[in-house]
Amino acid sequence: MSSATALLLARWQFAFTVGFHIVFPAFSIGLAAFLVVLEGNWLRTGREVYLSLYRYWLKVFSLVFGMGVVSGLVMSYEFGTNWSVFSRKAGPITGVLLSYEVMTAFFLEAGFLGVMLFGMNRVGKGLHFAATCMVSFGTLVSMTWILASNSWMQTPQGFSIEPGTGRFLPENWTAIIFNPSFPYRLLHMGLAAFLSVAFVVGATAAWHMLAARRRGEKASEPVRVMFSMAMWMATIVAPAQLVAGDMHGLNTLKYQPAKIAAMEGDWETEDHAPELLFGIPSMEEERTNYAVKVPLLGSLILTHSLDGKVPGLKDFPKEDRPPSYVVFFSFRIMVALGLLMIGVGLWSLFARLRGRLYDSPLLLRAAVLMAPAGFLALLCGWVTTEVGRQPWTVYGQLRTEHSVSPIMLPSMAISMTAFVVCYFFVFGTGLILLVRTLRQSPVLGEPAPDETGDLIGQRSHGHEAEAIKGGY
Repeated sequence: MSSATALLLARWQFAFTVGFHIVFPAFSIGLAAFLVVLEGNWLRTGREVYLSLYRYWLKVFSLVFGMGVVSGLVMSYEFGTNWSVFSRKAGPITGVLLSYEVMTAFFLEAGFLGVMLFGMNRVGKGLHFAATCMVSFGTLVSMTWILASNSWMQTPQGFSIEPGTGRFLPENWTAIIFNPSFPYRLLHMGLAAFLSVAFVVGATAAWHMLAARRRGEKASEPVRVMFSMAMWMATIVAPAQLVAGDMHGLNTLKYQPAKIAAMEGDWETEDHAPELLFGIPSMEEERTNYAVKVPLLGSLILTHSLDGKVPGLKDFPKEDRPPSYVVFFSFRIMVALGLLMIGVGLWSLFARLRGRLYDSPLLLRAAVLMAPAGFLALLCGWVTTEVGRQPWTVYGQLRTEHSVSPIMLPSMAISMTAFVVCYFFVFGTGLILLVRTLRQSPVLGEPAPDETGDLIGQRSHGHEAEAIKGGY
């Protein structure tokens, strides 16, 4: 019992730290690309509004990037302290892939980040834009290596297992990196990062537009421009994400059918499978209670055929089944949020065509409410992917219970408590600073960090207040 509880706490601890961490890199990936677009538009058109927005969101990027680096450091230690068996066995592959991330992405970002943050008035415009592009490219490279490692754990190939030690030895690095699920997961994650940031940018602009409306004023040009850009991104990327998710689902059906069965709440294999819109899966009863079904839709979505075969969880041994009750609901929350994001994007397009993009209070309020939608969908997708892989760390090859370190329950309980307290204090403070920054409306002539000496400043209705001094 003690060993099982320690394993559960080890899993919860890693889930807690990754759940915090994954939001910040996704934010950095999307926001860095947005900064490239803003600075590129400024250089192309010479319009000051793009430069002002660049400087405004650069402050946000500095906070998010810093929190992402700090939150990611902890996981490296957890691999050694809590998952040493996994590290020893899978390290010849996953360790190498993660080291590639450090040697490429981290070095690239570190080399150009200072120029990007503080070099606007110290280097030429072209060189500064190149630095912004390199930082953005570095975030994409980092995502690529991380997903190559994680995708290999989902669909492992290109390896052999060393007799006696059980270590995974690389045989074909091309097959390892470009494993079957990697392209689909890379596309899905990249679009999720862009979409998440689009809704944060759109919500920030909508909040300031509503505030200006309450004061009887017209929203400033930077606010209107960033709302328009965010809604264009939502209109284009949200439907594209639906297509990418469909492609990813087809790949998962081929290589991880048990995960699909758990996501769908299906227990029996069927040729004309319905789609379960709602239900409560029961692992003990081996059925989904209170099921609300749409005939034939399950086969159509999963196989693109009305008579396609959809697997059921009863096809797999009980000890190899992922917990359907978690995966079932996390998947549906993700899909529901995705459909809402598509709806808001199309709504904004309709309002734009009618010339009322900035004049619809209902659309603006909806945009504000949708601020966390992208990140919530991203977290639900991560839960679906990782819990759906259980009970394996390396799918079909290494079980989670055989990957954990020989740790004691009291040690896990103490470290888990310490992590929760420290994370909520440190990142709670960071999020407060982030919200305070976003509450300031962007204005034309936004100062650069190297002009003010600060990365964060406080303003109230255009009046400069005392800047927040921090260790930046």
